[in-house]
Amino acid sequence: MAEKDHIEKEETIDKNDPVENSVEVDENKIETLGEESTAEVELTENEKLKKENAELKDKYLRLYSEFENYRRRTAKERLELIKTASEDVITDLVSVVDDFERSLNVEGGDVESIREGNLLIYNKLYNALESKGLKSMGELIGTPFDAETQEAITMAPAPSEEMKGKVIDVIQKGYLLGDKVIRYAKVVIGA
Repeated sequence: MAEKDHIEKEETIDKNDPVENSVEVDENKIETLGEESTAEVELTENEKLKKENAELKDKYLRLYSEFENYRRRTAKERLELIKTASEDVITDLVSVVDDFERSLNVEGGDVESIREGNLLIYNKLYNALESKGLKSMGELIGTPFDAETQEAITMAPAPSEEMKGKVIDVIQKGYLLGDKVIRYAKVVIGA
């Protein structure tokens, strides 16, 4: 029993030992210091994230404003282009109008000279339009009907068996601007 009492006293002494208690306090301080440094690290990371977020917002706003400026500028350029797109054609046509006015002011003259003057004005006008990309669909009589470039006005009896389903008369010429049909040819088809 003496040993048991001695062991119990040692355990009691160990629990009340000031050195042991100071170690425990130091460990608590270490744990507290660890929590503080973790909180500081979290604050720094939080500040970094806030800073990065602010930079991204700034970058986004700058990009958005640049895009809006680009959009406005291109819209303005497009409107200006539409306003002045026909300027070339109109300048070419003004000279043709001048020629028509001159021909109207001519007094007298025979029919042949008036016809010749009109033909010159017609050629000048057609050449001006042709230089801008306009082209006639050409001679269509005798060609098979093409619904993509022609508009059938009516059907008439074909003069021969081989003219059935083909164009026998052109009421109004068709025109292309580049490869786009801007006016369909109005034709009569043989039946």
